[in-house]
Amino acid sequence: MTRIMVDAELRGKLGDLSEPLDLCDESGRVIGRVLPVTTALPPGYSEPPLSEEEWKRREQEPGYSIEEALVRVERP
Repeated sequence: MTRIMVDAELRGKLGDLSEPLDLCDESGRVIGRVLPVTTALPPGYSEPPLSEEEWKRREQEPGYSIEEALVRVERP
């Protein structure tokens, strides 16, 4: 991943970064998106609508090893 250091001038343009924002070129074409680093999920995302019982049931299911999962994925 590339890291760009933000100076005070750009930081002022970015605002408080409380929500995702688009970076656009001079013509208005979106060239990138910035998702702020927060503990909250981005807008439009939510926790899966699973009941506590369903979570417990899934925790009890046997898992697959990497090798077993690859075999299942590679099958026609």
